[in-house]
Amino acid sequence: MASRPLRVLLQTTIQPIADDWHIGRFALLRQHLADLREKEGHPLCAVVARDRATPPGSDDPVLATIDRSDFDELWLFAVDGGNGLTPAECRAIDAFRRRGGGLMVTRDHMDLGSSVTALAEIGAAHYFHSRNLDPDSERRRIDDPFTTHIAWPNYHSGANGDHQVIEAVDPAHPLLSNGTVAGGTIRYFPAHPHEGGIGVPAGARDARIVARGRSKVTSALFNLVVAFDPSVEARGRAVAQSTFHHFCDYNWDIAAGCPSFVDEPPGTGMASRPEGRRDIETYVRNLVLWLARVPVP
Repeated sequence: MASRPLRVLLQTTIQPIADDWHIGRFALLRQHLADLREKEGHPLCAVVARDRATPPGSDDPVLATIDRSDFDELWLFAVDGGNGLTPAECRAIDAFRRRGGGLMVTRDHMDLGSSVTALAEIGAAHYFHSRNLDPDSERRRIDDPFTTHIAWPNYHSGANGDHQVIEAVDPAHPLLSNGTVAGGTIRYFPAHPHEGGIGVPAGARDARIVARGRSKVTSALFNLVVAFDPSVEARGRAVAQSTFHHFCDYNWDIAAGCPSFVDEPPGTGMASRPEGRRDIETYVRNLVLWLARVPVP
């Protein structure tokens, strides 16, 4: 393990708008990362959590210089409507990964977070309604029929506040390691009524699907996690995640609340089945270690 805590930046692509998915709605994630410890008892992570400091189209001072920062990892929550990253920020994030920084990029349904398509390599792993469409035309169709103003991709894995059973893709990836349960792999993620689409980009030799979910409406399988593991250690590892709702407070604990525009009825599965919360917390630990090229226990 490193001689200092891993420096992790949790970053949204919007300014701090109260009635939106601002970084304060990821407080449980931030606290869990801050509470993680090495075997010797030292903090595993030093966490910075922030929203954009500048409006769309204007370079954020942290994102636009992240390649020259001392951060080890960037966890990017693309919660914007499509204009959340500037060209300079994308260049800096790409350079951050080229110099070895770990990168997790997540988004949500339809075109939410589609600014990430401008990122090199990992941007191509994210499929949207209007940009970088899923190459499988059969998947360009509505999966969640309940929230009618949201179009594809919108895979229905369950209600906010519930958990979903996930499928580990063989061979099981270290990201899903869980030595405390039978089978040795994580089984649950938080559910969401309309998850986004991700996949392995054409020609990508160092990427693979790690986990899949199954729609509770159509029974369609869809990808939850795509991992990039370059053979050259100087280039950072990366993960594409199908929705930021796997990480936000409301999906870990519905009592944390949500923006007013979320009107789907919540579930109680995460509250009634504590193994769901334990599994996503284990995944978070695995993710922060794997992105840093630290062995996952």
